[in-house]
Amino acid sequence: MATHTIFQVDAFSNKIFGGNPAAVCPLDKWLEDELMQNIAMENNLSETAFFVKEGNQFELRWFTPTIEVDLCGHATLASAHVIFSTEYPNDEITFFSPRSGILKVRKEGDLYTLNFPTDQLKKVPVPQPVIEGLKLQSIIEVFKGKTDYMVVVENQSQIENLNPDFKQLSQLDARGIIVTAPGDQVDFVSRCFFPQVGVDEDPTTGSAHTTMTPYWAKKLNKTQMDAIQLSKRKGFLQCKYLEERVEISGHAKTYLTGEITI
Repeated sequence: MATHTIFQVDAFSNKIFGGNPAAVCPLDKWLEDELMQNIAMENNLSETAFFVKEGNQFELRWFTPTIEVDLCGHATLASAHVIFSTEYPNDEITFFSPRSGILKVRKEGDLYTLNFPTDQLKKVPVPQPVIEGLKLQSIIEVFKGKTDYMVVVENQSQIENLNPDFKQLSQLDARGIIVTAPGDQVDFVSRCFFPQVGVDEDPTTGSAHTTMTPYWAKKLNKTQMDAIQLSKRKGFLQCKYLEERVEISGHAKTYLTGEITI
């Protein structure tokens, strides 16, 4: 039997019970993939992050309850929060993801800023599962990014009133679907659905903002924007478009520190 420290952090929120909860498990060396997947399944959060210190950087991987994913913003922010909480000497952490490359997180006061690659978007016809799954009367346009579809609608109320058919959405050939619109009090708002990977609605999705930020930067003709993900928990993000990269900033709060025995 072995024990490992585990944290639960609410990311993209300045208070607990907001934003998106992520589990974070620091490791001295990598566990078997099947074991990490089982830990993520047992945690039953949208993502569990595992990291191992390698020289001056940290190798980082993310698991939903059912699969390993290519990129996860809120669990990266949560991992940085855990590392910075250990009196880490620098104000920037370099992560390396085998699936997404170099990812940096900068700390300024109690604000964390993720630096991620910008998603590449291609405009596509509206897929039938989107029409049937979202049950929207009108859709402005649809794009396909590296892992997700992004659906643009007219206003915030359409986002707030969504009641998706997750069975239909799960038929999409993608990780999931982002639905976004101009915000009433912020630049843009969204909700994100990932039934294909065991997460019907993700409370706050950092990686989705690598998809939305370049789109809204061009539409609004601005590079710095505020965003809210309109799940029940709500997530608050500051986004900056840097052409090939996107900066996504937010807060984090530790909810739980414990041990797992395996």
